[in-house]
Amino acid sequence: MKIAIGADHAGFELKELVSQFIRETGHELIDMGTGSSCAVDYPDYAEAVAKAVSDGKVERGILICGTGIGMSIVANKFKNIRAALCNDLFTAKMSRLHNDANILCMGARVIGKGLALEIVKTWLDTPFEGERHLRRIEKINTIERKVLDK
Repeated sequence: MKIAIGADHAGFELKELVSQFIRETGHELIDMGTGSSCAVDYPDYAEAVAKAVSDGKVERGILICGTGIGMSIVANKFKNIRAALCNDLFTAKMSRLHNDANILCMGARVIGKGLALEIVKTWLDTPFEGERHLRRIEKINTIERKVLDK
């Protein structure tokens, strides 16, 4: 799978760890920054990753900031994006199983490194269940089209 990853300064250290893990699992990774722990603005990195997923250049994205909240807000502004803030294994699993989330957002100041890697593994390994959930995703898409067409 082709995955884009991005983080702000608060998420930089965790991004580096997650990036290594993803590469070790055999996925192709595109690192969209930041490249250090120097202060930056999270919307810039959320935009880059969300645009890559929205445009189909990558299949999924991962965004990390201090809480994950800002990244998820920005990412969900893009067409065809279902970004989920997951700081536990249950939400990581359900975001894929029921919501077909294509961007995982995490808070580096909220979760530890070990849990973060478990969340990433769960999120990458869980397929979309489809069936009744597909109908709900289609409703989300319909709402999105109505809102964007205004």
